Amino acid sequence: MHEFDKISIAEMSKKDMLIILEALEYTGEKTNQTDFLTLKNNIIKELSLLADSSEEEFLNYLEK
Repeated sequence: MHEFDKISIAEMSKKDMLIILEALEYTGEKTNQTDFLTLKNNIIKELSLLADSSEEEFLNYLEK
């Protein structure tokens, strides 16, 4: 088996990404484990940079 340090997502629907982000937020809030919230925030930050938009604009785009 090949080992990976990083994994990239080449293609994912907006709906699937939004569900993942919401699940990370829900889990982080319900378990009080900040790693889930940090991961959610990091994903949003990286994707908004790729989209050349603010984090708020990117989240609004996913929710459309």
